[in-house]
Amino acid sequence: MTFCLDTLIIKPENNKEIKSAIILLHGYGGDGKDISMLSLNWKRHLPNTIFICPNGHEPCQINPLGFQWFDLTKEDQEYILEESIKAENKLNKFIDEIKNEFNLTNNKICLSGFSQGCMMSINLGLTSNEKFNCIVGFSGKIIDKRNLKLRKKSSTDTLLIHGDSDQVVSPNFMLEAKDFLMRNNVEIKSHLIKDCDHHIPVEASSIALNYILKKFDNC
Repeated sequence: MTFCLDTLIIKPENNKEIKSAIILLHGYGGDGKDISMLSLNWKRHLPNTIFICPNGHEPCQINPLGFQWFDLTKEDQEYILEESIKAENKLNKFIDEIKNEFNLTNNKICLSGFSQGCMMSINLGLTSNEKFNCIVGFSGKIIDKRNLKLRKKSSTDTLLIHGDSDQVVSPNFMLEAKDFLMRNNVEIKSHLIKDCDHHIPVEASSIALNYILKKFDNC
């Protein structure tokens, strides 16, 4: 099948049955191949999981070799919100295609992302009609808390991980997101990684994997 987004797909080895999926959303200027690196370790522990790593629907304005979920060249919050909702609509269509192609339901799907991809994962996971298995977000934030509160339909369990030395997306945004999620009845766990800037270290990957394993075991 051809999907509405160009995507890298890593299927279970030895034609094992697909029982779950992790959709990995890259950061600003990245691509599906970048974020797929998480699967190298995770897939050994998740033998029946398919990893879906789409490219953003637009070339990145500051890195034309990479992609973006929404434009960040304008410091206009309304514009950013509008562009992010366009990406959300595209991703919702993409997720429906994935569900149909691999016969999966939301409770078998983890939404995960880094930076801008984390922001999209949070929005997707809380505005869907049916909750997903979980959200795992690295180094992100909530794009617009007021708007998300108005559109929230579900309470997908969430793990947020952030570096305490992040100079790109301040770790304060993780604390703000945690507060928002708690106030809006979302089960939230968070980890602040010491001496970590804007990337995903091995420690964060391991914490995320353990969380996902527990969530998939309980679904």
